[in-house]
Amino acid sequence: MFYFISNLLLTQALPPTMQQETVVPQQTRPLPGQLDQVPVFNSNNPEVVKTEGILLSTFPPQGKRVPAAHLNFPFQGRFDLFSHHIARAIETPNDLRTLYLGVIVYNPGTRPVTVNVLQAASYLSQPDAPFVDLPPMQDNLLGNIYAGPGDRAMNEMLRGQRQKEWPTQLVIPPKESRMLMNHPIPVRSLNPPLNGRSTLLHLYSDGQVYMANLAMFAKSNPDGSERAPSLEEWQKLLENGDFAGPREKAPSPPNDLTGPEIYGRVAGVAQGSRWRSLLTDSGSLDLKIPQTGQAFSYGLSTLLAGKMGTGQSETAKLLVRYPGTAYEAHGNYGIEYNLVLPLINNTGAPQTVNVLFHTPVKEDNLSKPGLRFLQPPDPAILFRGTVRIQYNDDQGIPRTKYWHLVQHHGQMGEPLIQLRMPPGDRRLVKVDFLYPPDAAPPQMLTIQTLAF
Repeated sequence: MFYFISNLLLTQALPPTMQQETVVPQQTRPLPGQLDQVPVFNSNNPEVVKTEGILLSTFPPQGKRVPAAHLNFPFQGRFDLFSHHIARAIETPNDLRTLYLGVIVYNPGTRPVTVNVLQAASYLSQPDAPFVDLPPMQDNLLGNIYAGPGDRAMNEMLRGQRQKEWPTQLVIPPKESRMLMNHPIPVRSLNPPLNGRSTLLHLYSDGQVYMANLAMFAKSNPDGSERAPSLEEWQKLLENGDFAGPREKAPSPPNDLTGPEIYGRVAGVAQGSRWRSLLTDSGSLDLKIPQTGQAFSYGLSTLLAGKMGTGQSETAKLLVRYPGTAYEAHGNYGIEYNLVLPLINNTGAPQTVNVLFHTPVKEDNLSKPGLRFLQPPDPAILFRGTVRIQYNDDQGIPRTKYWHLVQHHGQMGEPLIQLRMPPGDRRLVKVDFLYPPDAAPPQMLTIQTLAF
């Protein structure tokens, strides 16, 4: 059984007689580099929101009715906001009110503070980005291929875009608050009444600010129509509200894993927005390609109980968190990976080299000397997102490819690129992606030299 509660996946594998396992012998390597120091406001607990309240607040607790709901963490300089929540009225079909997510920002200082919105993307699953069946690999140069709001939002952030409805700046007077986000998650016209919203913002503040993400149902106009809550109504909820509910199941203690692991959902401030990595051999500026017929892989978003034999967890640490929520930001949702591979063919013979993106069977220590794949893979989709790869082709022409990938548990990926490298040839390959919500780690980046 594969159980990853932080992505709401619970999938029973196919019977062994219907599914064959393939082991690809190879070395797995930890990913060089590390996460940067940028703090990330990470709001993902509860994922399904049914009652109004505080999803995540970094305000000071003084003067609040529920002090435990406020983590007292100010932001200044570069920081991110990640939010992923769902509205579901399946159990209450007579109550189809629109759920609003409100992000309120407060300036505690004595001068105005400007929050710059560097990049922004926020999408609903309906109608913006429905979960549709897609092939395992498609050219996504135009950016119009996606399945789910997290997939679409990460695709746009990868391209440096900002949704046009977002302001470029938010100016907050001293001792006052402003709404950075006041966005709906409608369910009334949907069958079933289920919808979700994924949001990622890259921000910069020239002074200290506190921030909170709140959940409130739409207010009613005199004619019965709905309206968004006002700043004053959001402030009242912030001051007097309790945690939004229902609360998610508590995570397994990280020092006492007895499986299946319950990672929990994140509500806190994580450390790290980007992982930059130069993949080279020890003591070298180059990365030697594997010998003919061999391969090696680097872990991507490895985590507790899923280090894939690398001994490395890439998971962002939490600077502050609510009790009962995830101990780390498992999945690294919204984190950007920038990987540089200075490949060299030092084998003395022409070689054909593949660069691949895989979702093998999740393990901590490898049970066999390589990566395990399933045929057919398990039904659970563990990755759907866009990966960018830049390189010089075999004619020396610079190329940029955007591949949209859909991978199930145990699925071997198709090559992102294939290079024909003569002896002594060097190729600089760059791989970039943002880890999307509605995915589950880990994945592997593989360099493979084909056998003749």
